Amino acid sequence: MSFAERYGPWALVAGASEGVGAAYARAMAERGVNLILLARRQESLDLVAAAIRADTGVETRAVAVDLAEPAATATIVDATAGLEVGTVMYCAGADPNYQPFLANPVDVPLALVRRNCVVPMELCHHFAGPMADRGRGGIVLVSSAAALAGAPNMVAYGASKAFDLVMAEALWAELRDTGVNVLSAVLGVTDTPALRRLLARRGVLTGPDDAVPIPGAVTPDEVVNEVIVNLANGPTLFVGEQLRQASRRLRAMTRNEAVMAIMQQSGGVMADRTHAQAAP
Repeated sequence: MSFAERYGPWALVAGASEGVGAAYARAMAERGVNLILLARRQESLDLVAAAIRADTGVETRAVAVDLAEPAATATIVDATAGLEVGTVMYCAGADPNYQPFLANPVDVPLALVRRNCVVPMELCHHFAGPMADRGRGGIVLVSSAAALAGAPNMVAYGASKAFDLVMAEALWAELRDTGVNVLSAVLGVTDTPALRRLLARRGVLTGPDDAVPIPGAVTPDEVVNEVIVNLANGPTLFVGEQLRQASRRLRAMTRNEAVMAIMQQSGGVMADRTHAQAAP
């Protein structure tokens, strides 16, 4: 069975307008899989869809949807009606704020939980059944190193990514004998436009287009290459050697020790340089 036969003919990619999602969409298209691209901004999605279509010849559909909205799943189900979706890749849900839990109204973390937990669960439930019936397909849920232990400024984000991690592992356990591959892709620091925008707001970079390398970051293409190679090697993939080493160190600790270690190293590349730069 070819890659397109195994994971196509259509792939649904959430968070496809930039970064890892856009890179994953292109990788699937290069392997002959048609695309349904999801993100909030129609204009950005249209540009990605047009470029991929021109370069690869696959069919593309760009569906603008806010994944935090209650009607998000219904919109996606309607947009994919009649299509045989062989892959779901959920790469949405980055936290644009990196702020204390009490810094915002509760609606802010609740929206993130809906985007990171509720919608991917609904989509997995909708698409996994037909995949299992066909005896083929793939589901990739993108998690984060923030899921491995509690850390300040990531209360809802870390908790929601832990949800994604365990949900993917449990789905893998249930679907492993059906021919459906499920993978939790756990990412560390990844050089995406979203991270660069956040670092620019925090004074770490001079602007989102600052060419300064982000220390220890992997690129979206590096993430995608590892994920594609390991689609059938679930349930869990830690992406990048630096994260793999860090995860081994954390596993050797108690939960309390892991939280304390994360707190002591809190910030890292995310540390706000604005006040430090202004200090004498």
